[in-house]
Amino acid sequence: MSGLPEITQRDLRMRSREIMDAVQGGQIFIVTRDGHRIGELVPLRRRRRFVPRAEFAAMSRTAPEVSLDDYPADQDALVDQEPDDPYAR
Repeated sequence: MSGLPEITQRDLRMRSREIMDAVQGGQIFIVTRDGHRIGELVPLRRRRRFVPRAEFAAMSRTAPEVSLDDYPADQDALVDQEPDDPYAR
């Protein structure tokens, strides 16, 4: 057993607002029909658009150092310099 709360299809229909508010708050539910598990109701992960300055600074302190002199050569080594001909066989 997963330990997640189970709700019936009927509960989902009758208490949809309450359940959706809980999902929006991060709660996960297992949905059942006729006593059988049929799915999970999970919140969507939201992408952050803003990173606080302090968090960015902390990440930057542990980031690997980039050599501006070696950068072009590193990029050339990773990128195929010859475009593929879609008509070549």
